[in-house]
Parts: sequence; C-alpha cells; structure tokens
Amino acid sequence: MTWILGIQGPQGCGKSTLASALVEEWGRAGVRASAVSIDDFYLTHAEQEALASHHPGNPYLLYRGYPGTHDVALGRRTIDALASLGIAESTDVPVYDKSAHRGRGDRAPASAWRGVTGPVDVLVVEGWMLGFTPVDASAEALSAPNEYLEAYRAWHERLDAFVHMHVDSLDTVVRWRVDSERARRERGEPALSDEDARDYIERFMPAYRLWIPQLRAHPPCREFTVVELAEDRSLRPRDAFQRILRSAPRQG
Repeated sequence: MTWILGIQGPQGCGKSTLASALVEEWGRAGVRASAVSIDDFYLTHAEQEALASHHPGNPYLLYRGYPGTHDVALGRRTIDALASLGIAESTDVPVYDKSAHRGRGDRAPASAWRGVTGPVDVLVVEGWMLGFTPVDASAEALSAPNEYLEAYRAWHERLDAFVHMHVDSLDTVVRWRVDSERARRERGEPALSDEDARDYIERFMPAYRLWIPQLRAHPPCREFTVVELAEDRSLRPRDAFQRILRSAPRQG
C-alpha cells in the first residue's frame, strides 16, 4: 500500500526541493518514491478564463493559484492512479506549463506528461495551499475561494502524514520571491521586475493569514509535523529532514 505524505509551505520556500531530496534519499534506501505538485493540477487556460468570468472583479480567481483554480478531480485521479500502480504498471502525471500564454499558463498536452512506473511505495504531494480547509467567515473577495476549498478534502483524505513548513514572517516570503526573480534576471532568463514580483506574491498574503491558523488547529491527518524555515530556507530543527525520512513506514 502506498504511503502518502503531504507537504505545505509558502511559495519559494523549497517544497519541491524538499520533495525531490526525500524521493532521492528514499530511493537510495530501496524505497520506491515519487512526487507530484498540485501546481500540475491547475485548470486549463480556457477553464481558468471561464472561472474568472464567473467571478467578475474577484482578484483571487482572475489567475491561477487560489482554491478553485485547480482541477480537483484530475488531482484525485492522479494520486489514486499512482497509489494503485502494480509492478511494471505505469501512468502519466499531468504537467502544467507556466510559461504558456505569456506567463498565464496552461496544461501541457498529454504527450508532454510525465510517465511514472510502479509500484510506488511512497508518494509525496506538495503545494502552497495543500491542507487548507474552509473557515467559518472570510472577507467577501475570499468567500468564493473559501467555498471552493470544500472540494479539496478529496485530496486530504488520501494523506497519511503531513509536513507544514512554517515561516515566522510573511515579509520573508515576499523577499524570497523578489530575490528569486532577480536571480533569474541575472541569469538572462525571463523574469518579473521587483515591483511585479512583489505585487504577485502579495496577492497570496490574505490566504496565509486566513487559512494557516485553521491548518495548524485542524491538520488534515493525525501524523502532523511542523518544521521551521530559517531566512536561508534551511529547516529547523537541524534533524528535521532525517525525521521526515524516518516517518515513512519501512518496506518489505
């Protein structure tokens, strides 16, 4: 049976890096592991435009990112397909192209999806809003995303363990994004200006303030671990990575 680990943390904190490192280390130990990002479950460009039209004037549903902008059913099917793979069986994992439509993004064609061959002993699912659930009250503009969160329980109920990557100040999250875009510009890659990067990431600050307390008070599963993030994105305590590695059940 596949053991499924969820990882949540703010944008730019290193979720994908952590997931990749875990998969690599488990592989060295003979554990067959794979990872998926909820980013790859975003709606198609056409579906996102339709969603925005359905909520005119709502800044949180205009573009991808917030609850409601994912194909939850696609995510559920993908997680289930990966968890049920037998020996030598394979499935394709969706890929989202964030560069499409001038950065607005679109789901890549099926021919570009990533193939995974089973069995999968451990599956890591990571995302900035994974584990968020509806709260009793929210600001008017956030009421629709808050309602959309109910459907995401279909993902949460499949999780066996959960890691919440906590940062003390949301200002740090903004700084990480600005620094990341600067680094891309220095490498000669397309990137946002400091102003645009700050404007983009600050759009998510209300979400953290609204749903993180709920996540910590009511985790999506019993095995819930909080790791602290230092300014340099390193994990605290120092043995946090090893603790997460050891949390997976032994195989064989």
